[in-house]
Amino acid sequence: MSIKFRLTLMSFLQFFVWGAWLITVGNYWFETKQWSGAEFGAIFSTLGLSSIVMPALTGIIADKFINAEKLYGILHILGGLVLFYIPQVTDPGTFYWVIFAAMICYMPTISLSNSVAYTILKNNDFNVIKVFPPIRVWGTIGFIAAMWLTNLSGNKASANMFYISAVAAIVLGIYSFTLPKCPPQRLISENATLTQKLGLDAFKLFGTYKMALFFLFSMMLGAALQLTNMYGDVFLSEFGKMPEYADSIIVKKSTLIMSISQVSETLFILAIPFFLKRFGIKQVMLISMLAWVLRFGLFAYGDPADGLWMIIMSCIVYGMAFDFFNISGSLFVETSTDSSIRSSAQGLFMMMSNGVGAFLGGMISGIVIDKFFTHDGTRDWHHIWLAFAGYALVIAFLFSFMFKHKHNPDEVENVIH
Repeated sequence: MSIKFRLTLMSFLQFFVWGAWLITVGNYWFETKQWSGAEFGAIFSTLGLSSIVMPALTGIIADKFINAEKLYGILHILGGLVLFYIPQVTDPGTFYWVIFAAMICYMPTISLSNSVAYTILKNNDFNVIKVFPPIRVWGTIGFIAAMWLTNLSGNKASANMFYISAVAAIVLGIYSFTLPKCPPQRLISENATLTQKLGLDAFKLFGTYKMALFFLFSMMLGAALQLTNMYGDVFLSEFGKMPEYADSIIVKKSTLIMSISQVSETLFILAIPFFLKRFGIKQVMLISMLAWVLRFGLFAYGDPADGLWMIIMSCIVYGMAFDFFNISGSLFVETSTDSSIRSSAQGLFMMMSNGVGAFLGGMISGIVIDKFFTHDGTRDWHHIWLAFAGYALVIAFLFSFMFKHKHNPDEVENVIH
């Protein structure tokens, strides 16, 4: 098999593991287990909490001590075993800790998969900026395939979703050991400082204004992503409380409607090389932030009738909002850090966006919605989404003049160097 095909299969399985349960776990929680909504909110915090430390820690390990592809495989196998256990859990408290253990294993593999792919492509003289996006798009296809498999097989509310995910995780874990070797970038010398021995060199990046600012905006954009994950499907489903919309396709097929967002990802990932070469990394990240404004604003004014096009368009815009920052941000880290700490730096990017940002976004948004936008048990979705759109607009405005990064076509074109 070719290198590109092998990495494509890795990307497909990477997100298939997640897509098998992430969107439908609410159905399992409320319909099958009939547990409370307050406890369900904590489940999504495990994604953020596990991303705060684990991606950076595993990045350090991959930089200093063990081949990245082997660490990647070990984490998936361990995570798969935990997923196999989830259907045996009988109370929400234990469920939280078990899913937390699964996320501790899974979340760092997202940044590790980038490091593995970049290393293998570079070692085989591929141009990363041209070759990686088409490979990464298959991750999104894997996520969609898992969503549809879980739904169409009648398992969107059953424990089988976790078995599907577990099998995929273990298969991917075993498969990763067959990938080309990605050895640690730097050996530890006898004269190394304690910081170097512990592999904490990458944290020095916070001492650089430009990198610190980048990580700060990564955190704020990570919060925006969590808002979509937490409330998108709930928003569409709650139209069912209105008699005029109860039988609409938006209500009956809310999960499939939301999957348009993932379909959109596949298209925008393929457009990234053009946009990066034409506009540069900073402008592509700024476009992402403005796309988040549209994502939330269209939801604010959409409905299952005359405003259906707005909901569909919001899902389409999501692809640009999500991909343009995550991929361009990852490439920014790749072109702005030394090779000896690159896996660690990718881990820090993951920590700030999917870790600290996701955790704060989930916690703060829940408090704000309950205090300011919930009246007599009914959520005011119009003003909720407008508030989120305003948040994204402020981020875009601040980023546009605070973050300085001159577009260098050669840097983008020669990212493999």
